[in-house]
Order: sequence, then C-alpha cells, then structure tokens
Amino acid sequence: MYDILIIGGGPAGVSAALTAHNRGKSAAIITNPYEGSGLYKAKEINNYPGLRGASGAKLLETMYAELSGSGIEVIHGRALSAMPISEGFAVSVGQDYLSGKALIIAVGITQSALFPGEAEYLGRGVSYCATCDGMLYRNRSVAVIGLSDESESEAEFLRSIGCKVEYFGRERAKRFKICGGDTVQSLIADDTEYSVDGVFVLRKTIAPSALLSGLELSDGHILANDMGQTSVEGVFAAGDCVGRPYQVARAVGQGNTAALSACEYLDKG
Repeated sequence: MYDILIIGGGPAGVSAALTAHNRGKSAAIITNPYEGSGLYKAKEINNYPGLRGASGAKLLETMYAELSGSGIEVIHGRALSAMPISEGFAVSVGQDYLSGKALIIAVGITQSALFPGEAEYLGRGVSYCATCDGMLYRNRSVAVIGLSDESESEAEFLRSIGCKVEYFGRERAKRFKICGGDTVQSLIADDTEYSVDGVFVLRKTIAPSALLSGLELSDGHILANDMGQTSVEGVFAAGDCVGRPYQVARAVGQGNTAALSACEYLDKG
C-alpha cells in the first residue's frame, strides 16, 4: 500500500508526487502515457517560469526526468474506479488493484457528462474495460464506444474471444443512449437502435462523477477547497479537473498544495 495514490500524470500530478516524496511519503502516479496528452502537443508554453517558449513536449519531458531521478513509481494505465477500503482507497487499473492511504485526483479536463443510461447500467452491461470484463460477454453481441487511443485494440480483443462487435469510433455517431431492463438490451446511436448484451464505453480517462462515489462536482469540475480537500475525506484534487483557469503554473501549485494537505491528513492519522 502506498501512502498516496495520484490519478493523473500531468503537471498537477507530477507536482503532487514530488511534494509527497520530499515529505517522506511513498507515492505512485497512475496515468496514460503523457505523449498522448493535449499539453504534449502544444507548440509553445509562455506562462511557466523557467521554461518560457518551451514546447509542451519539452515541459513534460523535463518534469518526467525529475520524476525518474526521484524513484517515484509511474504506473501506465487507465484508472477505472476508486473506492474506500478499511485503510484508505483501492483504485482499479485494468485488471489490477492498487491501494493508497490517501488519494489525489489530478485527471485534467475530462468528459464529465455521461451518456443516458450509462450510470444506471454500470456493472449491469456497461463496462469501462474490455480486457477486464470481456470474458463475461464471450460469443455475445456488444457495442464499443471508442473514445480512447486503445479502443480499437480493445475491440479486437473482444472479437478474438468470439464477440460480435458493433464499433463506434469518434466519427460514426455523436449521440448515444443505453437501454434495457434488468441489464443492457440495446444501444441507440444517433437514431439507430442496436440489439446488444453489453456496452463498453472506452474513454481516455473516467469522468470524475463515475470514478468515485460521493465526489461532489460543479459544472463538471471537482469541488475542492483552497487546500485541495474534496467532499470525500482523504481525497484531494488539483489541476484542470477543479476548474478554470487551465494554466500549467496553477496546476503545479495546486498539486503541491494537495500533496501537502494529503501529508497532513496522513500525519494526523
């Protein structure tokens, strides 16, 4: 078990991890590879002290070089859910579970609006991980709403175990509604209904509203006070996921503050 688990490996998450490490806490970052982020693709950053004019790629490479030198563990994967346990929190990452005494959410800007029926049928036909839950639908009909870079490979895995896959990439449909009775029975994509036994919604990151029960939001952002504390005890948040302005310098500062708050929380026991 780590002292602090950090979901998100952007500037806020990196800052939080370094601060926790400097305070003597064990920390791990759960993140997708940073090369796929919007910041990495930015041609020039002009509002971050010390790296004026650097590209987003250069900024992230510099930050991760410092992480590498610190020995902080970076776990590449998509955090699917977080839940309280007796000693802290468990976070599912693919088929694995990681545990931490405190949790910092620094997932950046995420799609917060769920599709109609998504929350209702989560665990009853809706899944966020094909490689985790695919065997439950072997030789059955499923739909894949592909919103992440790994979506096509996850859809191919489903086909390899005998699933009949109806795949919806970013351009095929814009509106979705998940329907059924006790479990999922169909997916309406735009105006066409498809009979399916399961729907895999594959986003780059899970919306905060679906990540952790009890997490209060406002306009799609996590509600956190000036110290990064959220509505869930032991859970802190930092960076773009808590609201505007979406600035690297602000995210770094909030990551530092959230980590200090998490350390104080742990020290109080």
